[in-house]
Amino acid sequence: MTIQKRNLRRKYISIITPILFIVVTFYSLTYGPVSISLAEIWHVFFQDGESIHQKIIIDVRLPRVIIGILVGGCLAASGALLQGVMKNPLADPGIIGVSSGAGLAAIITMVLLPQYSFLLPIAAFIGALITSLAIYVLAWDRGTSPVKIILAGVAINALLGAVMNGIMVVYSERVQAVLPWLAGGLTGRGWFHLEFMAPYAIISIILSFFAIKPANLLLLGDDSAKLLGQKVEVQRFLLIILASLLAGVAVSVAGLVGFVGLVVPHIIRILVGDDYTFLLPFSIVSGAILVVFADTVARSWFDPIELPVGILLACLGAPFFLILLRKRRIL
Repeated sequence: MTIQKRNLRRKYISIITPILFIVVTFYSLTYGPVSISLAEIWHVFFQDGESIHQKIIIDVRLPRVIIGILVGGCLAASGALLQGVMKNPLADPGIIGVSSGAGLAAIITMVLLPQYSFLLPIAAFIGALITSLAIYVLAWDRGTSPVKIILAGVAINALLGAVMNGIMVVYSERVQAVLPWLAGGLTGRGWFHLEFMAPYAIISIILSFFAIKPANLLLLGDDSAKLLGQKVEVQRFLLIILASLLAGVAVSVAGLVGFVGLVVPHIIRILVGDDYTFLLPFSIVSGAILVVFADTVARSWFDPIELPVGILLACLGAPFFLILLRKRRIL
């Protein structure tokens, strides 16, 4: 791709993504079992709208949309950082086990320690962090390599999955409350969930912008980065920690939502290149768009059934990813 063509794509995407973001947000607010017009939404926010519409918008749809935005942004940012650190477009929080670590901690909290459910975001982050540290230590041999990290992550992912299944078998009478969370979704999420995850999500996303420079330097290769005076292992470690925090925040509220951190950064990378100055913000906005749109479709198009958004994203993401693989655009 020529520099001129890439710059043109970046310009177009910088215009298209904000427009799509606004359109999808309003689509999610208006569409559902009860359709609400844009005029009524205006009345709800700026005048006295109908009480039933006001309750639907303010109490049900608005917090769910905001949570979807934060979850999608966190997952996409996490995937983008992991793919850069590991120099592998197959890296994402779900595949290398970071999401499973957060998920195991969340399941332990929900099933064994339900009285501490208010600590779910912190527990998910700690689970993701411990998993990341374990992967890093297992992959260490006078330094780490992206291949070793991927292999260690796959093994850890399988182990954590087995432990989660074991807990659900032992405490089968409590599994019913956990199953929707395992499928991934925003069903029943409201202001309470937004209040305890928003600070973590916003701080994590802000910190991710400070990771743009080190992520770009790591793309040059370890030797080149060291020649420029960079502490490669320290930077790689800190970026993995940040990616774990982003994944843990998303998992704590939305459950095991897959493919967002894998597909979104990969598509954006194809369109705008590897420069994290563009890749990261476009991935965050695109991840938010995808999750909010998919959640709207999952709760509206299959009425009266509300499909978990994680199932819908897997059904859409897996075939799309296979198409990219078939066209040899993955590796």
